[in-house]
Amino acid sequence: MTDALSQSPLSSCRRVVLKLGTNILRHEGGSVNEQRMTAVGQAVDNMRRAGMEVVIVSSGAIGLGMGKLGMGKRPTRLTELQACAAIGQTILMQTWQRSFEPFGITVAQVLLTREDVRGRKRHLAVHDTLDKLLSLGVVPIINENDTVSADEIKFGDNDILSALVASLVKADLLAILSTAPGLVDRLGTGEIVPVVHDITPEILAMAGGSETATSVGGMVTKLDAARIATASGCTVFIGSGFDPAIVADMTKGRARGTYFPAKERGIDARKRWIAFFESPKGTLIADSGARKAVIADGSSLLPKGLTGIDGCFEEGAVVNIRCEGDTFARGICAFSSDELLGILGKASSEIKAQYPERRHFEAVHRDSLVLLQ
Repeated sequence: MTDALSQSPLSSCRRVVLKLGTNILRHEGGSVNEQRMTAVGQAVDNMRRAGMEVVIVSSGAIGLGMGKLGMGKRPTRLTELQACAAIGQTILMQTWQRSFEPFGITVAQVLLTREDVRGRKRHLAVHDTLDKLLSLGVVPIINENDTVSADEIKFGDNDILSALVASLVKADLLAILSTAPGLVDRLGTGEIVPVVHDITPEILAMAGGSETATSVGGMVTKLDAARIATASGCTVFIGSGFDPAIVADMTKGRARGTYFPAKERGIDARKRWIAFFESPKGTLIADSGARKAVIADGSSLLPKGLTGIDGCFEEGAVVNIRCEGDTFARGICAFSSDELLGILGKASSEIKAQYPERRHFEAVHRDSLVLLQ
């Protein structure tokens, strides 16, 4: 482990999110791996005795449903996936309950869709529920609600879900445990990269997709998850869930895998919601001058710096901000798309004549804008 990471007090983490991949929780034939899940229960018990609160994001519902139905290949039709999830979810939670019973730990099932964390009010409600469960000494077991999730309300996969949960509960550490031993330098040494401070194009080039029949994500989505969590002030670890000592070792900063240290200045809760939780309803096209003002000078985005818009949205919608094909920011738009069409490129004095009742004329105020790079 590098000196930079050894200075990070991972052993004093207060909250930890463990994300467990499908193939860690089931045997090759599709049946549940109770021995490994009980080992997770033991590891969580040890973490709690060390003063940590633990949230588990558990894949496996669809994979276990496939095993129960004798399917060897992941279905492609939504209804079949939902049926597998409905069957597998009961198996998954019953096994988690049995796995934690020897340690006297109560678990709670929490099923989420993206709709549950999009709206600010529901977002806060989910946060408060998880906070209360942890204060009661309960271990939340979270999974995407695949029995009802359609494409437009899905997280994409549980790697992204785990990063959003880590951000939501203000976790100190997110551990993504799967069949991957870490980020492997496929283009160079062939070795595991021990620490990644910034997810650069070179780092992304090392990643590959999922190579298993039951999984959705691969290293690419794990890097996306790491980007979200580290920006929220949470350290990320990616390693192999097959290693029985991995949980104990990672909190000591010595596990075999890849660490992504948290950004020192994580973005605040409201801007995390803007950046990661709400789905953008449209896009504002900015010129290069506006981009420079936003990034380098910390300015608000003014209608004068806009050259176009994409999409139809109401005032108060979250929108992407793009320049020359690059989405560099996201924010809450103070105008509807119809209103913006009439003020593109105009100075504030001109807009005031059109909207004399308004006191502010920014398209996106700096306080409601977050940089994505």
